[in-house]
Amino acid sequence: MKLLSGTLHPQLSQEVAQQCGVTLTPVDFKTFSDGEILVQIQENLRGEDVFIIQPTGGAVNDSIMELAILIDAARRGSARRITAVIPYFGYARQDRKTAPGTPITAKLVADLLTAAGADRVLTVDLHAPQLQGFFNIPLDNLSGCQVFQQFLADAKLESFHPMIISPDVGGLKRARAFAEVLGLDLAVIDKRRNAQNAPEVMHVMGDVQDRSCLIVDDIVDSGRTLVACAEALRKNGASQVQAFLTHGVLGDGALERLSQAKIDQIWITDSLPIDKKIEVFGKIGKISVAKTLSNGIKSIHEEKSLLNFVDPF
Repeated sequence: MKLLSGTLHPQLSQEVAQQCGVTLTPVDFKTFSDGEILVQIQENLRGEDVFIIQPTGGAVNDSIMELAILIDAARRGSARRITAVIPYFGYARQDRKTAPGTPITAKLVADLLTAAGADRVLTVDLHAPQLQGFFNIPLDNLSGCQVFQQFLADAKLESFHPMIISPDVGGLKRARAFAEVLGLDLAVIDKRRNAQNAPEVMHVMGDVQDRSCLIVDDIVDSGRTLVACAEALRKNGASQVQAFLTHGVLGDGALERLSQAKIDQIWITDSLPIDKKIEVFGKIGKISVAKTLSNGIKSIHEEKSLLNFVDPF
């Protein structure tokens, strides 16, 4: 197989390649003065099983366009099969019309990658499972639960009497999957948004008194939801609050909010490059998705089942 990397997250791509026991195929990138992107793949891909690793975050429009260009270059290089490995799928939150005149951009991006020549997609923790239906090619959605499961086992949290917390009703299925895999209790926070679109906690549905609460969610952007949830859990008697988050978008002001929140520890995967963002904040740690992605890549390449790795929804 051949593994290629976009420019957004080369560190993760290198770790995935090491886990797969291969070296990254060299690619030359050039950006012209008007922003146009040129790529040149430096090895022959004819007849190869090609995996292109690129989260579509950061400068999201540039990363999507770069991924599409890489796919097109591999297709024109006569690759046998092209899998777009997208640890974080940008525009996933634009999955429906929210008002008259608005687009469904997640579908547009899916069509763009398919038109570019992708034969299948491998991703982690899609924001909504129904996004898989936006693609007319096979999509494997690896579960964030698998990423955190071994880490939680190694942390030996049993002594803290832990339980899983869903930060809202929309994340209940994801939280329930965590709770079932880990054999833990589950609580749900009834969250609504006010006129200023700020999250407000109405109720904590479940007894969290003297419990170590583990909030699980797929995306952390502004951090406001986490801050509100942690405060509500503390008011309801939680002895400890931690958060396990798959995608660290971490928009403007998020790190400052999280550093002041009533949260003991926050864990975020490296589906997006976050090292420079979190290195000055002691309560935020990183968990690698490299092994999970490499398991998915090897299973696809060897035509094996991904049943043990995909999202259980």
